[in-house]
Amino acid sequence: MKTRNLGQLGTSVSAIGYGAMSFTDFYGPTDTSSSHAILERCLEIGITHLDTSNAYGLGKSEKRIGSFLAKQGKQSDGMFQIATKAGITRNSDGNRYFNNNAEHLSSELDKSLQRLGVDHIELFYVHRRDPNLPIEEVTETLANLVKSGKTRQVGFSEIAPTQLDIANKIHPIAAIQSEYSLSTRSPEMGLVQKTADLGSSLVAFSPVGRGLLTNSPLSFEVCQDLEFMNINPRFLQPNYRRNISSTIPFRELAAEMGYPASSLAIAWLLHQGDNILPIPGTRSIGHLNELAAGAEITLNESDIKAIERILPIGWCHGDRYAEGQWVGPEKYC
Repeated sequence: MKTRNLGQLGTSVSAIGYGAMSFTDFYGPTDTSSSHAILERCLEIGITHLDTSNAYGLGKSEKRIGSFLAKQGKQSDGMFQIATKAGITRNSDGNRYFNNNAEHLSSELDKSLQRLGVDHIELFYVHRRDPNLPIEEVTETLANLVKSGKTRQVGFSEIAPTQLDIANKIHPIAAIQSEYSLSTRSPEMGLVQKTADLGSSLVAFSPVGRGLLTNSPLSFEVCQDLEFMNINPRFLQPNYRRNISSTIPFRELAAEMGYPASSLAIAWLLHQGDNILPIPGTRSIGHLNELAAGAEITLNESDIKAIERILPIGWCHGDRYAEGQWVGPEKYC
């Protein structure tokens, strides 16, 4: 697989990573053996970057990666460049809140390393910003974690370009995570540009629009059974029906070009900049193969125009989050 640089250190990683939220039950049931099969296939097709979090299945995702690495023995060293996150937690009443203080982030990184079975990782993110702490203070904490040797690089998830600029003056910010796809193009209103200017990676989650940009989008009935999807505006009626209809011509174009729709969606995203790093997730090896194939497609300007005629910026019906899901991500436009 083609490679890209991750962050200012220039660590070489596969052009797409793997989003290991799929190792939990977030998008449907899964188990350890199927998760290990996905990781085995990642190795076979050259995917070297794994993205996880302490919040994914309350550590389940990290544990499944760790158990896979343990099976590989010494040869697991350097097998994957792993990123994980912390900062989302719950109080004694079970209510979610964000904690970015130094003690919490350091402790959670230690727990993640234990679950993963490694002594350091490539990249550690603040999963959600705590608005009660200045980003300068949080970045100092991240810088100290780099000094400790437990992570080589640091980043933030879902922060504004202005906050990235402030943080990067304290310590190099290797990566910013944001939802980015043909369905969600808001990062083009400053985040794509700022990350490129600073040499930071823009790590794009949900790069195939939570399934809308694939040959087989989730049915409305399946969406209603999934806790996140059944309140997400894009997957509620009438938006769901309109979004499925709007993406039919995209699937037809992909077929005419000889690609699965998800491959073409990944190729479009990679075309947006050399610092863009998609991290799709899936529980299907067949779908993983299609996603990886997107990294091998080279699009020309005529291809891009054809895609964007069908799915112009702003085409998708409904916001990307429900009101409650917007707690944490920073809006900037």
